[in-house]
Amino acid sequence: MNVENKLKSLGLKLPEMPKPLGAYVPAIRIGDILFTSGQGPIMEGKIKYQGKLGKDLTLEEGYEAAKLCALNCLSAIKMEIGDLDKIERIVKVVGFVNSAQGFTEQSLVINGASDLLQNLFGERGKHVRVSVGVSELPNNMAVELEIMVKLKAS
Repeated sequence: MNVENKLKSLGLKLPEMPKPLGAYVPAIRIGDILFTSGQGPIMEGKIKYQGKLGKDLTLEEGYEAAKLCALNCLSAIKMEIGDLDKIERIVKVVGFVNSAQGFTEQSLVINGASDLLQNLFGERGKHVRVSVGVSELPNNMAVELEIMVKLKAS
């Protein structure tokens, strides 16, 4: 099953690519490696999850925010290469969690992205990862995520 059909079977769809919040491009390709810029939990032009995990938002909301960030990263990738089935491997995920003092479950938040990618890509979706708690994110976003992928040979 191709990736977009798999998304549909999970009841999900790729969001429209959010407009950059600064002076950068959503994704850039260097040879067979593609990097996304940090993507937030934006849906239909609005930040869906704002605030600090452990204060304003629950772990479950953070998990969903990370999943939405991953969908936005995939949207950026599709915009760059046209077809998500050109992804050979998800290589690396870097997640930043807007964390209240004492919140230490960043890895469980970023599992929202990792679980989605592994569900969509199977073995090709297994990746290395960084989950970091930060004191602030742009526009008070709950989570920001970037992804690096290896593309199939053309």
